[in-house]
Amino acid sequence: MTDLSADIGLSSRRRIGNAVYQSRALSKAGLSERLFALLFSGLVYPQIWEDPEVDMAAMALGEGHRVVTIGSGGCNMLAYLTRSPARIDVVDLNAAHVALNRLKLAAFTALPGHADLMRFFGAPGNAANRHAYDRFIAPKLDAASRRYWETRDLFGRRRISAFDRDFYRTGLLGFFIAMGHRVARLHGVDPSDIMRAADLREQRRFFEERLKPLFEKRLVRWATSRKASLFGLGIPPAQYDALLTAGSGSMADVLSARLEKLACHFPLKDNYFAWAAFARRYPREGEAALPAYLQRRNFGTIRENAGGVKVHHTNFVELLATKPAASVDRFVLLDAQDWMNDHQLDLLWNEITRTAAPGARVIFRTAAQATLLPGRVSTTLLDQWHYEFARSRELSARDRSAIYGGFHLYVKKDP
Repeated sequence: MTDLSADIGLSSRRRIGNAVYQSRALSKAGLSERLFALLFSGLVYPQIWEDPEVDMAAMALGEGHRVVTIGSGGCNMLAYLTRSPARIDVVDLNAAHVALNRLKLAAFTALPGHADLMRFFGAPGNAANRHAYDRFIAPKLDAASRRYWETRDLFGRRRISAFDRDFYRTGLLGFFIAMGHRVARLHGVDPSDIMRAADLREQRRFFEERLKPLFEKRLVRWATSRKASLFGLGIPPAQYDALLTAGSGSMADVLSARLEKLACHFPLKDNYFAWAAFARRYPREGEAALPAYLQRRNFGTIRENAGGVKVHHTNFVELLATKPAASVDRFVLLDAQDWMNDHQLDLLWNEITRTAAPGARVIFRTAAQATLLPGRVSTTLLDQWHYEFARSRELSARDRSAIYGGFHLYVKKDP
């Protein structure tokens, strides 16, 4: 089992390294990139941090659409199934994310009902989950994913046992949020206290009086000035540099502005991302809005459509290269382009343009506010696409996850 785990990690590191490495191995930047690739080869995102409601509005997603998306934590792929697309191809460089996406799909087809799904993915943890996995989910999983979840960790526990405890406190993202809470408490602030706010005005007051001053603390400013401090958010060195351009040159100020949006721009009852960050759990049914894939009304639709998803351990370009021309209607890139150099962007957009069906749409997010494509992607390719500037700004403002500087929508022009 240990050998298999090492093989999975090595495979992920090699693929992630191909995406991240842009500097000489023994340079300071090169060492930082290699540390990121090592950390990113395990579980990073137990949940996804892009708002699927914004995604689906931008894509005008509907029946019959053929979608290619990056997997990450898998929540958005499941949300897309509520619109009954014809097919979704999910790609991810990280074997842990591939296994998580396949686990979520198998759970929808195998668990007896919505209550079982909520206990498994919507609650802080329940000892019954390991038994539900063994009885219902494991027989539906492919062999590679079963081996991943049944591999034992350093404490001798099967990986799937994380769902007996609190899965959303695992992974690099879970560790990052936990560290943020610890640093805040070190300075006398409990971020979860914001959950007592009755309205936006009280949320704003809590942020201004309790959270914002933390970013003036010497420890916080020193720590966030180090690129490795944001590896827990899945932000590689190149994206860290892009993120800095969104502020005054201080990462603490950038993060303060992003946290201000998360804390103050949306009522807590409507924003499960704020619950995940501040309360460190999802709301219970009836307590506040849940992710689309956990909502009772969507359970049957997602279960019915789950067979239309295929999850691939590969990158976007490799998957598109296997597809015929004009065969994809919707492309979801998350923030992957922030990682790329100009050559990689050109390769990606060449395949996107070749495989794009008439009226195809591409959506992505960036650390900074502006789209990164002009001047970096061939004009021959970009001239075949229309950038929806006003719609992009509107949807960026609506993105409840509040992590990114910009949301972007491109639409294929008529021939």
